[in-house]
Amino acid sequence: MTTAYAGGPVTVAITRHVPAGHEAEVVSWLTAGISLAERFPGFLGAGWVRPDVGSREWHMLYRFADPTALEHWEHSPQRQWWRSSGVGLGVVESRVERRTGIEGWFDDPVETTVERADDAPTPSAPPRWKQATTIWLAFFPLSLLVGWVLSIVLPDLPIAPRVLLTTLLLTPVMTYVALPWITRRLAWWLAGEPAPWRR
Repeated sequence: MTTAYAGGPVTVAITRHVPAGHEAEVVSWLTAGISLAERFPGFLGAGWVRPDVGSREWHMLYRFADPTALEHWEHSPQRQWWRSSGVGLGVVESRVERRTGIEGWFDDPVETTVERADDAPTPSAPPRWKQATTIWLAFFPLSLLVGWVLSIVLPDLPIAPRVLLTTLLLTPVMTYVALPWITRRLAWWLAGEPAPWRR
């Protein structure tokens, strides 16, 4: 059975400073954390990036299907235990960012090596022209529909209020409904894979 998640995926980016000489222990600690997180409903993946071999700054990412699933993980006893198990490593957390909505649709390509627990390659972002086309395919029909409805309901509305009303209506629809829907439907094309009916 497929579970429907409300609110859309959430990506958490954490910057951690790792003391020299503890790299192997930190890799094991991160792997253990990912192993725990992947048992929680809504877990979509995790990994970490080091800008270069000698870097003390590591960037960790994990992603859940919605804010509720993320909160369940972040407030779980398993995560509390895992975080406390890393105290002796001297790892310092310096920044945490949460990305939702439009920020998470098309991630920038990763230029450095990504170490993952499952050794799966990190997919690159689709070309900008494909991103723009996908957004346009969702935006054009909705914009046309709203423009047509407003011309009937408020035919004498001046251009500035008409555009303001249009953008106020379309922004949440695009962010939470249209773009997630169209990117799921066109995931094969964005990833450069054959169409589902040709596989």
